[in-house]
Amino acid sequence: MYRKKKNKNKLLIVFVSCIIIFIFLFISLTLNRDYTIGESFAKDIAMVFNKLIMYPFTALNSSKGEDLSKSYIIQKNVNSSLENEIKELKEALELNKTLTEYDTVVATVLSRNKSYWFNTVTIDKGKKSGIKKDMIVVTKNGFVGKINRVSHNSSEVKLITSDDINYKVSVSIATESGDTNAILNGYDKKSGLLMINGVDKTFNVKENDKILTSGLGGKEPRGIYIGSVKKIKADKYNLSRTVYIETGQNFNSIHYLTVLKEKEQ
Repeated sequence: MYRKKKNKNKLLIVFVSCIIIFIFLFISLTLNRDYTIGESFAKDIAMVFNKLIMYPFTALNSSKGEDLSKSYIIQKNVNSSLENEIKELKEALELNKTLTEYDTVVATVLSRNKSYWFNTVTIDKGKKSGIKKDMIVVTKNGFVGKINRVSHNSSEVKLITSDDINYKVSVSIATESGDTNAILNGYDKKSGLLMINGVDKTFNVKENDKILTSGLGGKEPRGIYIGSVKKIKADKYNLSRTVYIETGQNFNSIHYLTVLKEKEQ
């Protein structure tokens, strides 16, 4: 009787601890600041729980002769998904060969906040891997975001599609008449296009012009590809224009990211 009560108490302690950890995690996701020591610890513990929870879905199915069973169907879907992820990982590793000015860290996306799907993702690399706040994050398709917050074993990436009005990226529009500097400051969820608002109508911007990071302000390195001009829309007074940018990245589905670290001299 005493042993059963003791076991129940242990389970209760574990349950309460999990609740506290996820409360810390929820609070940290809703505040735009660096992690406290407690939040950083909670974030790392949550990452471990996440991996443990997902393990059964990625483990190989050892049963035989059950082609029509639910377990087979699930495993077939998992295998198909893994094939796509392996391909994506190879592309990320291939990207490392071209970014010679930086040391690169390939990270796996662990989670996303469903309520703010296009704002942030959490990756499985942190301070232990040399990750720091404001480091640039890319895929084979170009610039996708920056490191926003870091814990010991994981980091939060703020995506370029974030609806945070304070999140801006200095860009350069490569036009026929020369480069035009601007600020990328929006995302249209309906069209899936990034936006540059308030572009002077005298600038000779055309469809298919390339958009790169400008390097102005020192927050991003210069020359990282973002996308190309898809369409241009004048405001109602025809004083300025909004430039819509198409990227090659599917922001609905991101599994691997590459973090750029400046090489140590």
